[in-house]
Amino acid sequence: MLKLWGRTNSVNVKKALWCLGELVLPYERIDAGMSHGVVNTPEYRRMNPNGLVPTLEEDGFILWESHSIIRYLSAKHGKGVLWPVDERARAVANQWMDWAFSFQASVRDAFWGLIRTPPEKRDPAAIESARVKSGEMLRILDAALADRLYVAGAFSMGDIPIGCEVQRWMRLPMERPRRPNVEAWFERLCARPAFKKNVDIPLS
Repeated sequence: MLKLWGRTNSVNVKKALWCLGELVLPYERIDAGMSHGVVNTPEYRRMNPNGLVPTLEEDGFILWESHSIIRYLSAKHGKGVLWPVDERARAVANQWMDWAFSFQASVRDAFWGLIRTPPEKRDPAAIESARVKSGEMLRILDAALADRLYVAGAFSMGDIPIGCEVQRWMRLPMERPRRPNVEAWFERLCARPAFKKNVDIPLS
């Protein structure tokens, strides 16, 4: 059986859990990271020398980095489902998977400031800068979604990383600019059972 190490409130773990849910694959999840510890033990570091989550194990095969995990699971278990058969559609899906890290960086200070920092220790300037920058970055995604339902046309692995990042943006207690195509796409994601279960949970 597949094993996944990681805490459920990690955005990168959510990506792997959503992928597993879409593929309806049985797996065991082991709490790791932040208050759960584990990641600094010698046993874990032998699997993942970065000491981060998630880490995946399948029949002795170890893989870390959330987007690599999604690509592996999609290629092995989801050809024609999450893994686009058409090479160009697959390239576009990969493009948005890589872009998700840039968007993650743009919103990080707002997330950490508003969710994981006590009010008296927050940096309002950093939060506001992240709010503005992330809203501007989503113009790119909004334009791309003007003529398609999902980032690569049909729902695919490409929607998973950026979908998780946008969920955090949508649920942060802050003002957001209107991005109508992103909002419509996000509503489509919210209708997916695996997204509801693994991604659209309270931020913590």
